[in-house]
Amino acid sequence: MSTSAILSAIRAAGRQRLSASTVSVRWATGCHVLRIDGYTQVRSRVPNGTAITSCTFRVGGHDWRIACYPNGETEEHDGYISLFLQQVSHAETGDATATFKFSVLDQAGEPSFSGTSLGERCFSGNDVWGLRNFLRNEHLNEGEHLMDDCLIILCDVAVDLGLRTDNHTDAAAPEPAGMAPEPPFDFNGQQILEAIWYMQTPDVKIEVGGETFPAHRWVLEARSPVFRDDLALASDVDNTADLRVDDMDADVFRTLLQFIYTDTLPDMSQLEASAMADRLLAAADRYKIEKLKLICQDMQQEHRRELRGGGHISTSGAASSTPRAVGLMQAVPRFFRQTDGTRPGAHGGANTSTSTSSTAPGV
Repeated sequence: MSTSAILSAIRAAGRQRLSASTVSVRWATGCHVLRIDGYTQVRSRVPNGTAITSCTFRVGGHDWRIACYPNGETEEHDGYISLFLQQVSHAETGDATATFKFSVLDQAGEPSFSGTSLGERCFSGNDVWGLRNFLRNEHLNEGEHLMDDCLIILCDVAVDLGLRTDNHTDAAAPEPAGMAPEPPFDFNGQQILEAIWYMQTPDVKIEVGGETFPAHRWVLEARSPVFRDDLALASDVDNTADLRVDDMDADVFRTLLQFIYTDTLPDMSQLEASAMADRLLAAADRYKIEKLKLICQDMQQEHRRELRGGGHISTSGAASSTPRAVGLMQAVPRFFRQTDGTRPGAHGGANTSTSTSSTAPGV
């Protein structure tokens, strides 16, 4: 099955944002033709154990040469044609691993007799590999192996170039325009919420601490009355809005946004949790997210107990007492009403707003 077919099957199962990579062995292939005119005369002049050689040719970054012994390489192989492949650039290009095939071509240029290497061969130093008993001279037939006493030998070479990793782009299924960007936080394996994120392109951009966070209007409105009021002022005819949040760090807002979507907090060390608790509590109070306020207060109490020498700060324990993503899942019907063209809380106004509602000191 091709990679495109695999991605199509995965996409049909509901997966989003697909990519793939393929690891394979790279091969460089090439061939060389050695033509021996007047083969009978050449053979009569070249004794057993003596080779005639081709010009050098290059395949896979190495230089090669064919060595042909018309009367055999050794006395044991007298009467045979012996063929060998030599690497002649070892001093410059180093070892090479290759497979090869020798063929005698007929009048139509098709192989009439062939012999191959038994698997891959490593050419190291002065190593040569070949076939000592390639073909008996007495078996050469005019028309089948010889053309007007001309012997044509084809050598196919394949050089192993090692492993290659290719990135696959599914040209059959390009990303549609307006596809949702990557979320700025972790969904912690909650596939339903992740699917909802990608079903609709975020229609709110929130600038915080020099970073811009994408979000969905209906989620923010369902989870925070403060966001609902701010977005009512920032709406326009295209149902898009830009918000700017002052006096808040980007990492605090990212944590706040993750909780708005998932009812969970990111994994944090003891030191990170204690440093985050006060600022996150102020953010939760600012946007009137009561459950997050309670969790932050628990984190502060854990920190105070830790300072007194007992207890351990845990960012997951406080959130685990409540079901994950309850608030957002309760807001899902609002999302489906919105996709039908009904969006609650839409009013005319400017398309840029600064979030200024606050009931706690700036974060």
